[in-house]
Amino acid sequence: MKHIKFLFLGVLFGIILVKSEVISWFRIQEMFRFQSFHMYGVIGTAVITGALSIYLIKRFSIKSLDGATIDPTAKPFNKIGNIAGGVLFGLGWALTGACPGPLYALVGSGFSVILVALVSAILGVFIYGLIKKHLPH
Repeated sequence: MKHIKFLFLGVLFGIILVKSEVISWFRIQEMFRFQSFHMYGVIGTAVITGALSIYLIKRFSIKSLDGATIDPTAKPFNKIGNIAGGVLFGLGWALTGACPGPLYALVGSGFSVILVALVSAILGVFIYGLIKKHLPH
C-alpha cells in the first residue's frame, strides 16, 4: 500500500504520454524523417525541464521527500559506451517505434504486439546486469 503513489504517478504519466501522442509510431516516424517538430518540441521541453530542475536542486539544496540529500553529480563521458549505447537505443527506437518509457503505455493502450519489445527490453536489461562487470565503464 505504501507504493500506491508510484502506481498512481505511473498511470498519470501513461495518460500524459497517450494524450500528447508521443507513443504514436506515426509521430516517431515523422521525427526520424525530420517531417515534424512535434517530438522535438516534447523532447526539448523535457531537456529544459530537467536542466532547470537540476539547477534548482543544486541552487537551493533541495532534499528528497524522505529528507535525503540529492547529489546530481555529472558522470564521466565514456566515448565507446555512450556512442554504442546511443546507437543501440536509437536503432531499437526506430525499429519498434517506441522508446522504453512508453512501452507500458502502449501495452496499456491495447497494442499487444509491443509485448515483444517490452519483453526484449527487460531481457536486455537483465543481460546487461549479467555482463556489466565485463564491459568498459
